[in-house]
Amino acid sequence: MKRKYFAFLLTSALALNIACSSGGAQKVAEVKPASSPAAPPTVTVTEVVSQELNRQLRLPGELQAYQDVMLYPKVQGFIEWIGVDRGSAVKAGQLLVRLSAPEIGSQRNEAEAKVGGAQAQKLEAEARVSSVRAQRAEAEARLAASTATYNRLKSASATPGVVSGNELENAQRQVEAEQARVQAYKDNERATLAQVRALGENEAATRAAVRSVQMAENYLRIVAPFDGVITERNAHKGSLAGPAGAAAASQPVLRIQQVARLRLIVSVPEAEVAAVRAGTKVNFTVPAFSGETFTGTIARIGNSIDPKTRTMPIELDVDNPSRRLSPGMFPQVLWPTSRPRPSLFVPPSAVAVTTERSFVIRIRDGIAEWVDVKRGASITQPGQPGQQGHQGTDLVEIFGELTPGDQIALRGTDELRAGTRVQTKATPQPQGK
Repeated sequence: MKRKYFAFLLTSALALNIACSSGGAQKVAEVKPASSPAAPPTVTVTEVVSQELNRQLRLPGELQAYQDVMLYPKVQGFIEWIGVDRGSAVKAGQLLVRLSAPEIGSQRNEAEAKVGGAQAQKLEAEARVSSVRAQRAEAEARLAASTATYNRLKSASATPGVVSGNELENAQRQVEAEQARVQAYKDNERATLAQVRALGENEAATRAAVRSVQMAENYLRIVAPFDGVITERNAHKGSLAGPAGAAAASQPVLRIQQVARLRLIVSVPEAEVAAVRAGTKVNFTVPAFSGETFTGTIARIGNSIDPKTRTMPIELDVDNPSRRLSPGMFPQVLWPTSRPRPSLFVPPSAVAVTTERSFVIRIRDGIAEWVDVKRGASITQPGQPGQQGHQGTDLVEIFGELTPGDQIALRGTDELRAGTRVQTKATPQPQGK
């Protein structure tokens, strides 16, 4: 019995071994074909496109008055009359406010009195000059007579006994005395003339003081510096007003703005300032006039980038004769942008972005290459007639070592490694209806 059981076990083990051997051979036969080389992957490609970049950005702006002035009186006084109010349209030179200051009138009277005193002193000095000149002329006449007498006596003294020596000496001393008197009158005349000049300068100074007071009286009038609109009024009749910075001038009396022409301030991004040209017409809209488009002209370029916002302020002139637009409005500006030379464009899906780089995959001679790029503006290229729905194509501007016509993978991904051999397939074109 034991022999039969042992023979059964031996027979079962042999059968199991044969079955396992058959299965192993079959597996080897199945795996063997997989060792053949894999076919290169197929990549859908598109071409790098070169074209001009012309588009419009929607930028916020701010309208400001072309001229904006706070009006203060130049001297302190009480408002006697004010002839305008908020919203009043005024002309250049128009009288707006008149003030009163009695102390200025007193200062003018005092200055005029000083002018009168200076004039009287000058006239008195001029009279003394005339008197001194007359005395000098008389002294010069006596000097001439004394000199003639002396010369005659001197000639006669050549004959002995005709003229005594004492008489000739007296005549000589008389001449010397007259010369000294003439010199004294000349010195006196020069001193008096100097006094006249000093009094003349004093008179001019007092007259200048009068003019200064008169100008101060003119400062009691506030006139419009230009054509505009009164946009603020902070004082009324009887109010005390004074120059800017004075205790009585916490606020301006009036504020005037020129609104027939406005300034439109637009902060243009740094990447778009190369295309800014003075004289370019720019359209904009404002919420107050929905659906209506206004136009401004680029007039002043900031030429300086704000380091915080990386934008450049640009000023546009906006004609506003009807005064429909107002300072303080925030328009939406349709800013035209362009590049100085054609740009390269690819579909947005072609740009692969990782934590380390942005790149496109160029296919050259069947080999994949990674080319680093930077993204620029995004545009929509209009669809061609005959295409389904005339849909446009989204493109993105890129900057890198590429040339127009280069073939790149339509879908950029870091899974397709550089150096991989691939097969290419052109991008399918939309079919016409």
